[in-house]
Amino acid sequence: MADPVSLWKIAPSVYLPALLYGIGSGAIAPVVALSALQLGAPIAVASLVVAAAGVGQVIGDIPAGALATKVGERRAMVLATLLVSCALAICLVAPSVWSLALAIGLTGVAGAVWNLARQAYLSEAVPLQMRARALSTLGGVGRIGSFIGPFVGAFAMKFLGTDGAYWVHLVAAALACIVLLSLPDLESVRRSRAANPVVLQSTAAVIREHLPVLRTLGTGALLVGAVRASRQVVVPLWAEHIGLDAQTTSIIFGVSGAVDMLLFYPAGSVMDRFGRKWVAVPSMFVLGLAHLLLPLTHSVTTLTAVALLMGVGNGLGAGVIMTLGADASPAVGRAQFLGAFRLFSDTGSSAGPLLIAGVTALAGLAPAVLFMGLTGWAAATAMNRWIPARPRPPE
Repeated sequence: MADPVSLWKIAPSVYLPALLYGIGSGAIAPVVALSALQLGAPIAVASLVVAAAGVGQVIGDIPAGALATKVGERRAMVLATLLVSCALAICLVAPSVWSLALAIGLTGVAGAVWNLARQAYLSEAVPLQMRARALSTLGGVGRIGSFIGPFVGAFAMKFLGTDGAYWVHLVAAALACIVLLSLPDLESVRRSRAANPVVLQSTAAVIREHLPVLRTLGTGALLVGAVRASRQVVVPLWAEHIGLDAQTTSIIFGVSGAVDMLLFYPAGSVMDRFGRKWVAVPSMFVLGLAHLLLPLTHSVTTLTAVALLMGVGNGLGAGVIMTLGADASPAVGRAQFLGAFRLFSDTGSSAGPLLIAGVTALAGLAPAVLFMGLTGWAAATAMNRWIPARPRPPE
């Protein structure tokens, strides 16, 4: 029988480092483009520098799984901390736009290792009947950190200029690593690993063995990633399209994000109690509906209402992709499988803004938003078709 306080036991070792790392990532998010502009980059190139983090995450997903399998989750996160520290040091002294882009890409690789290692750890540490709450809480804590980060970064920049944001990430990552190293592994995890010693298997073999799941549920995860990422693009673009100023847009976006953050634990509870479909399908349906309604908005009030609906849809899905990946992952080669599964969702997250840009260039912004709305409903259909009624028991 599961220990009812398991989540409290793992909170210091998992959620506190996640919060700290999220604060650091959130701190640099608003200033990367500014740093590129200060180095002489045109707006288009500055956008590519920002996108480098997502590219780095996609590139890092598969190697992250292999690394976590070989050295263990904790050591993998320590190595990721060293990598992100080096990358942030380059950001502080970057002599050119391309060196900055390389450094930002490396922060994405480090983030891939952190995210995968925490997910793999929770997949083992938490009993199946609490898995969704544990992983949705992990996702929610990361979102809270990303929400707090820009404010901490803004405070640091009052004294250190743009470099202040990078120093916040550097210090936050170091603190997260210290917390991680100071806390012992859970006894249950040690027992589990003693009974099931790591069997090294090539990543390619793991992917081949589980290709049917990756081809189906992975495709659904890709669609989910694309729609989620598009939300962060279409709201500011549509606000500018209807003539709202940057301050109003920021307030609308912040309110939507606050609603998003409030729903992670209820979403996990529903998944644990009723099944994953009860969250994944409504989340994508609501997010798709909000995209379809967005072109009908022409005022602050209506845009805020639709942005809030997007926040509800996105918040309902907190942790769902991590939970589905954990459910489908095998006992042998778990981290490698999770790396491959995350590759789908991260590729979708990177592709979403590109799809919007492409459709906008061909047909305009409103058709692009409608296209992403239909993509959301396609994601809901895929989730309904391929999510099993109940996750399989642990192997």
